[in-house]
Order: sequence, then structure tokens, then C-alpha cells
Amino acid sequence: MKITVFCSANEHIDPDFFSMTEELGKWMVANHHDLIFGGTNQGLMNCIAKAVHDGGGRVIGVVPSLVEKGGRTSDYIDVHIPTDNLADRKSLMIDQCDVVVALPGGVGSLDEIFCVVASKCIGYHAKKVILYNMKGFWNALIALMDDLDQKGMIRGNWHNMIEVADNFEQLKQLLNAIND
Repeated sequence: MKITVFCSANEHIDPDFFSMTEELGKWMVANHHDLIFGGTNQGLMNCIAKAVHDGGGRVIGVVPSLVEKGGRTSDYIDVHIPTDNLADRKSLMIDQCDVVVALPGGVGSLDEIFCVVASKCIGYHAKKVILYNMKGFWNALIALMDDLDQKGMIRGNWHNMIEVADNFEQLKQLLNAIND
């Protein structure tokens, strides 16, 4: 499978997020899954790329020109796909993958998650988004989605568009179900 991972490019975050991200990367390699990510050499982005690359897996980096110009491109990319901007990066990452996993992240990750979900809602694709809810990171977003649902703002059950894995075992089960 090709797994797109959306996540933080920040360094100064909970250190447990890094070890849990590395665990995911090692599992991806052991199960012959490719990584597609945003190409940055910082934070959880670089952590997942290093884990997959160092384990002998394939890392596909979709890198916006501003990231390259700023010298922030990861050294762990096996297939480098340059893009003009974030919108192009997002589109390529979605188009190329089989599933999306969202690790802890900020505004960029939220934008990416909801782009996938909105395009799925309309019928452009049937790809799943899995929130890897490390240490309850996504709890506030899950509560917001439940609130929007209760207010009638979401068509259908949002859990059909976004799945939640509260631990690594649940994440592996959700990914293995897609791969079957």
C-alpha cells in the first residue's frame, strides 16, 4: 500500500509523538508499505521519513518549491516529486495514496485532512482518513465533529469518512483491513 501521512513539521512537541511515529514507520517497512509525505526535514515529517528510509522502505516526498528554496527538504526521500505550491502537494499526495493517516499536526494537517474528507464526500474518491489519536491528540477534533453532527451539519456518519485509532494496535487493524 501507499500510505500518505499528514503530520507536524514542528520539533518542539511531545517526545512521545516521535517514538510513536518511528514505530509506525518501522511497521510500514516490515509490511512493505510505501510512505508518501510532504518532504520536509523537520518534526514528525522527517521522523517518519527517516524510519521508513532507514528500514529499507520507499519514501516518496512531495515537496513544494518554497520548502526546497528554504533548504528544508528531507534527506530521506527516495522519490522526489517537486510541486509549485501546497495545493498541488496536497492533490498529488491524495491522488497517489491508498489511505491517509493523520498523526499529530497543526493547521496544515487539518487543511489536508479536510481536503481529503470533503473530496470523498462529493465522490471524487473512496479513500479513508485515519486519525492516529496519539495520547488523545485528536480528542478536541473528534468532539467538534460530533458537535457538528448533532447540529445536522454533516451528511451521513462522519465516522464513515474519518476513522479513529486510539492506539497502535487499532491503527494496524484499520490499515490491515484496507490492505485485505
